[in-house]
Amino acid sequence: MRVGIITGSGSYVLPHVADGVPGRVVTRFGTAELTRGTFAGVDVVYVSRHLPGHRLLSSQVRHRANIVALAEAGVDAIVAVTICGSLDASLPPGALVVFDDLYFPSNRLPDGSICTLHDDPGASGRGHWIFDLPFSQPLREALLTGARSAGYAARDGGCYAHTDGPRFNTRAELRALMQIGVKAVSQTAGPEIVLSGEAGVPYALLGFITDYANGINPDDPTPVDELARLLDASGDIVADVLAATLPRIPPAGLGPVGTRLSWD
Repeated sequence: MRVGIITGSGSYVLPHVADGVPGRVVTRFGTAELTRGTFAGVDVVYVSRHLPGHRLLSSQVRHRANIVALAEAGVDAIVAVTICGSLDASLPPGALVVFDDLYFPSNRLPDGSICTLHDDPGASGRGHWIFDLPFSQPLREALLTGARSAGYAARDGGCYAHTDGPRFNTRAELRALMQIGVKAVSQTAGPEIVLSGEAGVPYALLGFITDYANGINPDDPTPVDELARLLDASGDIVADVLAATLPRIPPAGLGPVGTRLSWD
């Protein structure tokens, strides 16, 4: 089995990757930077969304290139991590959540174009991704078990909302998201979820809460220095959870999420 790993802010290098070989891959959607190696005894292909030094802001991440490069590298699944702001007072900074639903109605890439791999009229395989819930349940279960094994409690389920960055959200925007049941927000994972679904690669998302989003807990807002501290701490915690998760991913029964209505 080969697993794709995507990390975001605070996790720019995946530690303890044996025989890691970094390289650039040219896709029809641009260049992706991958590291191939072994992590926790599993064959992995690793992507840092923002690149070391946070070179790419959320509005500059190359989502289509990253997902196509991982698919072409032959990954059987993608496990991704995002740091996020909590919209639920019972989900405090430092908490983990394994999401089970998505709010991303704009379905847009950072440049404003539609989030899809099907941008060429008449191309083979063009079509619609049809699903109930967007995340792979076997991958979700592996993340939940892996987190517990690594000594961390993780919330089982919750709706993730993708919002466009790089600015953070206003209180009014967040109140609207709370009304529809969103539990946490960040600025990067929405396109990955959609593109992985179109590519037929099962995907799961682990959230690391770094702050209460704007106005969610007005009596105890998260100071910027605390947010920065948790960003720094997230790298080690994420690595621990991933190391416990990857060996638990079941190779049997792991398949694409939903179905694709396509025209060839």
